[in-house]
Amino acid sequence: MFRKLAAAVAVAAALTIALPTAALAADDNYTPSTPTAPTLAGSSAAGACEGNVPWITYKVTMTDPDNQATSHTAYLVLSDGTNTTSILLGDLVDNQLSGKVLWPGASVGADGKGTGWPGWEQKDGQWVQTGGNFGWTRGAITAEIKVNPDLTVPLSYPAATSACATAIEGQPAADPSGTLPVTGLGVAVLPIGLAGGAIVVLGAALLLTRRLRRH
Repeated sequence: MFRKLAAAVAVAAALTIALPTAALAADDNYTPSTPTAPTLAGSSAAGACEGNVPWITYKVTMTDPDNQATSHTAYLVLSDGTNTTSILLGDLVDNQLSGKVLWPGASVGADGKGTGWPGWEQKDGQWVQTGGNFGWTRGAITAEIKVNPDLTVPLSYPAATSACATAIEGQPAADPSGTLPVTGLGVAVLPIGLAGGAIVVLGAALLLTRRLRRH
């Protein structure tokens, strides 16, 4: 009886030693998994002119397979190295967000027409350039989409075209025609047009006078 008891104790002791050893061996073969960091690859922002109004169109796509992102609210941060402004874009839904926001310093009326442009202000009934009203955003800037993660994206102020102006130059604050001149066209265009018309009328009068003298 004593021998059987001693044998059982010896087996138990051997198992006690073997189990930690096996566990340690298993730990040596264990490879921990590193969570995949979230990314905003594929996101973008671009300047656009619509109806003489400067906008920023954006698309935010977050890839986060292991749910590591600590925020789902997107911002667009603009900077020229001295000045910085942050624009709230909104909350991602299913890690997606897209839309458009007014360019900083721009404003639009209820009719959808532009009423303000960055770097311009109304003074004495005229639109004049100013160093304020986010005028710095028209120059060399950097742009970063921030959610956590963040992503730097190329962005520049939209250029004016013959169909869409992104600034107003030398025009009365209240334009009765409701139109907006393209950047680079000043009020000197009107006098030139009138002078050209006067020359045409004068030439026609001289031609008629010569014909009458011949007859």
